[in-house]
Amino acid sequence: MTEAADRNGKVDVSVLTPVLNEEVHVRETVAAMQAQRFDGEVEFLFMDGGSQDATRAILDRLAAQDPRIRVIDNPAQGIPQGLNVGLRNARGTYVARMDAHTHYPPEYLARGVERLQPGDVAWVAGAPIPAGGGKWSRRVSIALRSPLGVGGSPKWVAGVERELDTGVFGGVWRRATLERLGGWDEAWAVNEDSELAARFRAANMRIVGLPDLAARYIPRDSIPGLARQYARYGLYRAKTARRHPQSMRRSLWLPPALVATAVAALAGPAPLRRAARAGLLIYAATLAAASARADEGEVSDRAALPVIFLTMHASWGTGFLAGAVRFGPPVAALRQLFRK
Repeated sequence: MTEAADRNGKVDVSVLTPVLNEEVHVRETVAAMQAQRFDGEVEFLFMDGGSQDATRAILDRLAAQDPRIRVIDNPAQGIPQGLNVGLRNARGTYVARMDAHTHYPPEYLARGVERLQPGDVAWVAGAPIPAGGGKWSRRVSIALRSPLGVGGSPKWVAGVERELDTGVFGGVWRRATLERLGGWDEAWAVNEDSELAARFRAANMRIVGLPDLAARYIPRDSIPGLARQYARYGLYRAKTARRHPQSMRRSLWLPPALVATAVAALAGPAPLRRAARAGLLIYAATLAAASARADEGEVSDRAALPVIFLTMHASWGTGFLAGAVRFGPPVAALRQLFRK
């Protein structure tokens, strides 16, 4: 990786953006990147996974107008594969990940690089700020501003600098650090940043979230889309937990416990059924109370929040249990839970 970078010359920051069929958003994405206020040399690497729409043609035209833009093939199509293609071609001292459906603040690169320079942290990230436009996307955004929607992860807190665990959202790194750790693990179709963060933490490297790096992103705009997204999150979180037991905070066990409780309420022995049904009633009351406390949106938005919370929790939990079957149970993580 380093030899290729040295052969091609140096820049300060390489921005990595995997893309696939993004013709609707790609012009806006590029314009936002070009608006970054950074006192240094930047390159924008777009790793195209074989787009079937006009994404590649649009990017090629933009690259002809701006020499900082480079378009690279990502034959494997996946996000971690694309990020690694970008990393191998990056010429920057620093690397930043900027996704196509996220709106980053204009100081994202500048503040990220500035925070890395003292050398006391290895990964600088920002909080995701949900900003839905459609009916369901707006409601999901409201849910994600509730403790029930974020699962106890500190990454969602945008007001102050915070130490982060493996719940991360993009980030800025020194290229040498990513290369030393081998980049993103391509066996992770989802949750690739959490798996990478677990390796950072295992190497005793700090990850921090900065309020200045908080970025707006657009959540899914349908219940089926949200369910598929969270099921995949849970599936690969189980795989991450198996490889990195220390990555499982207590709150992450609640969704699979909810699914197990629902199964017990339907099919368990009579005493267990009664206890499980009582637990589900408590859960339903908790959803209702959290929805009633929401202080934004229309009445219809708040009324829909229990459906959104349930979709998130049940889909994530089902995905996690499926992942435990597919990848093997995260036994060490479970033992760690009971040792705490």
